[in-house]
Amino acid sequence: MPEALDHPGIQRVREAAARKGVDLDIRVFDESTHTAAEAAATVDAELGQIVKSLVFVASADDGTLEPILCLVSGPNRVDLARLAAVTGARDIRRATAREAQELTGFTIGGIPPFGHTRPVRTVMDPDLGRFQVVWAAAGTATAVFPVPPGTLRILSNATVAPITEDRRAADREAEAQREHESSNGVGLVGGGATPSNAGA
Repeated sequence: MPEALDHPGIQRVREAAARKGVDLDIRVFDESTHTAAEAAATVDAELGQIVKSLVFVASADDGTLEPILCLVSGPNRVDLARLAAVTGARDIRRATAREAQELTGFTIGGIPPFGHTRPVRTVMDPDLGRFQVVWAAAGTATAVFPVPPGTLRILSNATVAPITEDRRAADREAEAQREHESSNGVGLVGGGATPSNAGA
């Protein structure tokens, strides 16, 4: 059963967008949109149109963890050295599932680009700008919404910067094909790319 549109997480995302004057077209599906491949198949979009919301953490001077959210195009992977250079953060690493939930208020598989329980520094992959519309998680593992990349940047208050690995197009296509096959039951999804927090 898909979550209802009045799910608290979905409502938080909708309200955050409404505060900036944007009415989101949130869609809830029976199928999971947890991985980027699943999301792409569900909404009939290219893998590159799927926004992965990946949570990283950096240690602040007082020892607390500062969340950094990376909005990444489906087939891409975050390069930690580039992310550190862009953010000026040291000791940056992927957040654990528990840290991601505590820092954003959402669970992996449904972490949206905005609407978190606290302000989160956000960096956006320039590759998302290649598309007229991209799809992002809306607060649960079965809810997504379409949005133009420019609107997404405004809603998430993101800095657009190169934070992904340089990989050949052929490598990305091969990985996208593996993801697609995995989402169709061919093989296993092994920590694949998600609109939420995997595939860094």
